[in-house]
Amino acid sequence: MLYLDHAATSPVRPEVLEAMRPYLTGVFGNPSSHHTAGEAAARALDDARARVARALGMRTSDVVFTGGGTEANNLAVKGIVLAALEAGRRRLVTSPIEHESILESAEYLRRFHAVEVTVLPVDSRGRIAPDDLASAIGDDTALVSIGHANNEIGTVQDVAALASVTRAARVPLHLDAVQSTGWLPLRDLGGDAVSIAGHKLGAPKGIGALAVRGRVPVEPLLHGGGQERGRRSGTENVAGAVALATALDLAERERDVVAARVGTATTHFISRVLAGVPEARLTGDAVHRLPGTASFTFVGTSGEAVLLELERRGVISSSGSACAAGSDEPSHVLLACGVPPEVAQTSVRFSFGREPLPADAPERLAALVAESVRAARG
Repeated sequence: MLYLDHAATSPVRPEVLEAMRPYLTGVFGNPSSHHTAGEAAARALDDARARVARALGMRTSDVVFTGGGTEANNLAVKGIVLAALEAGRRRLVTSPIEHESILESAEYLRRFHAVEVTVLPVDSRGRIAPDDLASAIGDDTALVSIGHANNEIGTVQDVAALASVTRAARVPLHLDAVQSTGWLPLRDLGGDAVSIAGHKLGAPKGIGALAVRGRVPVEPLLHGGGQERGRRSGTENVAGAVALATALDLAERERDVVAARVGTATTHFISRVLAGVPEARLTGDAVHRLPGTASFTFVGTSGEAVLLELERRGVISSSGSACAAGSDEPSHVLLACGVPPEVAQTSVRFSFGREPLPADAPERLAALVAESVRAARG
């Protein structure tokens, strides 16, 4: 089997498993407990927090450990907007191609807290124009929430330009970096809040983090023991935090070499698919994209039929976001980019991991894609 669904999740790295093992066995104390076992766990948690903060270009005190990327996004969007309501700032600005955790948080705020939600347009590649963002921001804007890189089509936003707009307007910018972490530099992006998730990096599922600059108030969504400086109550997942920090350290150390290698292979794969499959279309931005993501539409098929044919040939991929799997609706990302619904239903996403592949893998994979599309078309 060739696993090409790393945008959904990645396997736990051996180094990460070894790093977290002591905190599942011998060092098992509650980090809030004031005894030797608890203090050992607290030191590990503090160290993990400092390592995550360093990778994100934030202060150690800015980092809040969460149960994953979805919780981190919920805490950013709901927490920052709710904290701003008392000051009269009731507007959230986002885009139509965001992860469901952003869009559904926005809908929750609209329905239950009368928050005005402004949805920016995107072009056919999924990019946001800075001028459109500037026009959407006003004195009532509490937060701008944008994905650094899209989880379905891999398009990378011009974050520097967008951050320049929010900085000039003195509006906090939240960046969903769940997909871009480990592939793109995250330091000095200009975001006031950044979400990440461990299972995209080689850490286990169930651990993530939100880093929020200290000047940005956040209303907690979970109440109880006041852990994480009162921003996220609940006994901390020490082993998960160590795993996240270790996976992030490894990814940052390897990033330039791995991104270049995987990007070259993915570009070659894209060109072979476009040349070898009639009516294949690349979705997203051909230039400003994640190194390992390639998403296509194959007119005259269904995406699900192509996926089944690929799996019969030993290739595992997906039709888009794992969080929307099982939905009969076409991708909201592709629809926002102007793709007709009947074409959006034919989409297939391939997302490569960090491990090296044989030199001929792009050609062999493209040939399997061509076979699978022909079979799906009957």
